[in-house]
Amino acid sequence: MESQVRARRQAAGLSQAALGEALGVSRQTINAIETGRYDPSLSLAVRVARFFESTVEEVFHIESH
Repeated sequence: MESQVRARRQAAGLSQAALGEALGVSRQTINAIETGRYDPSLSLAVRVARFFESTVEEVFHIESH
């Protein structure tokens, strides 16, 4: 799954640690989402999208093959 998390986080001027703290997860979790090594749970995906005042579909994109 691809995501816009890194771009949106950087545009907001946040560190991975700051975003993780705001969402109740670790910096490592944010890093793993940004690098595509971890697909967030639906609950976390919704929290991320709401944090950035977006929809889940705007932040996360399922890769088509």
